[in-house]
Amino acid sequence: MADARISVALGTRNGGAYVARQVASILGQRPAPFELVVGDDDSSDDTLAIIERVHTETLAANAELSTRLTIIRRRPALGVTANFAATLAACKGELIALSDQDDVWMPGKLAALSAAFAADPQLLLVHSDARLVDGEGAPLGLTLLDALEATKAERAGLAAGEALPVLLRRNLVTGATVMLRRTLLNSAAPVPAEWVHDEWLAAIAAAVGRVRLLPEPLIDYRQHGANQIGARRPTMADRFARLREPQAHRAARLARRAALLAERGRAVMVPTAVQQQLDAKAAHEAQRARLPRTRIARVPSVLGGVLSGRYFRYSRGVIDVMRDLAQPAGQPAPRA
Repeated sequence: MADARISVALGTRNGGAYVARQVASILGQRPAPFELVVGDDDSSDDTLAIIERVHTETLAANAELSTRLTIIRRRPALGVTANFAATLAACKGELIALSDQDDVWMPGKLAALSAAFAADPQLLLVHSDARLVDGEGAPLGLTLLDALEATKAERAGLAAGEALPVLLRRNLVTGATVMLRRTLLNSAAPVPAEWVHDEWLAAIAAAVGRVRLLPEPLIDYRQHGANQIGARRPTMADRFARLREPQAHRAARLARRAALLAERGRAVMVPTAVQQQLDAKAAHEAQRARLPRTRIARVPSVLGGVLSGRYFRYSRGVIDVMRDLAQPAGQPAPRA
């Protein structure tokens, strides 16, 4: 039987190599979703024909299955974030699970995620860990949160539903693992162009209501070299390269994103204590964006941020202190 509350929003673009297994794993959930809404971002391969075939064959083989399929073709392509945002808006279910085209859901994923909402009326978004696999589906020996180097404290905060302090430091929510209440879209839409849809949805959910992590992996998250958004554990070379990235554009982008989040908080009238945190985050990122171009001249401001605790409340602590002290200035961001 299909669960009349649950929609699945599947974003696709030239996913013919992997999408059959993912659609089969979605339709194999019990309870199954009542609808699968596919937002296709101008695919030029056989992605949509494969989805239609798997859907038809699966329903023919399972008389009790009634999941309906809606395909929305988008030409020209909107891009990942806009495509997902539009696909979410087309979903009718009370609960919406996000899906990438190249993963595989483990049995019981929808049951576990939907049960979390039944247990907590304040919950707006739930996410899980994921097992990283290669292009052939072989496990890579670590999970998504391992690759993101999530600390014990971060995982504990997310699992306890205390997500806002974690997410103000950095995003640890990946869309392929997410289920949300449709009512979240009332506060989260439209998604700003400066944000990726999953991190924006998580940040707004944590500000308005509650976000919770289910720590077990519930999907195989495929890493095949052509992911539009992927995950892997950073190497020492990666860490060194980040210290050499120009500081100006990144700092301006982070400041703009934080300002947009604070603005949305005021627009949807989040609690005063939450708005104070959003404003403090925005002020911190604005201060970072105003750092002098000369490295030695940045020391007083960065040291002040360390002593006040800003870098530990609203950034990644020592990691971002080192970035702000070591990164070259680069060219200033162009004026809007």
